[in-house]
Amino acid sequence: MKIFPVITLFFLWLVLSASYELIHVVMGIVIAAILVWINPKAAPSTRKFSWLSAIGYIPWLFAKVLKSGFHVSKLILDPALPIKPELLHHKTNLRSDGELVVLGNSITLTPGTITIEVAPGELIVHSIDAPSQGDLVSGILDNKIGRLFPMEERDK
Repeated sequence: MKIFPVITLFFLWLVLSASYELIHVVMGIVIAAILVWINPKAAPSTRKFSWLSAIGYIPWLFAKVLKSGFHVSKLILDPALPIKPELLHHKTNLRSDGELVVLGNSITLTPGTITIEVAPGELIVHSIDAPSQGDLVSGILDNKIGRLFPMEERDK
């Protein structure tokens, strides 16, 4: 059994449970070890992820979420309610599970868009209007997420 995934899951357990009583700490270690033992390939790994790129991506995404929040608020407060909802079939070169999860979650975190379905090479996204699709349609979002993962991960 690999120790790094157990430590990673245990740390996640501590952060999410926010309880540091002995029983919870022991339960966290036991559950993390069992999860890695049952399915070692599904255990989280940071080896295929660029933390340096994430330092730039997270603030960029936060700024986009704020900007989109103001945009959606403006649409809602407009008496004419100028929305034009549509479904977008977004083709992407991102293929690994990690890349697709980050892409889908980034879209859903951004007000005005939600990821409906994810498949290798394509996402179906609902958007409230065309400007909400900007970074997705232009490819900026895909490029930023692509930098979070090494090239060899994308070639699988």
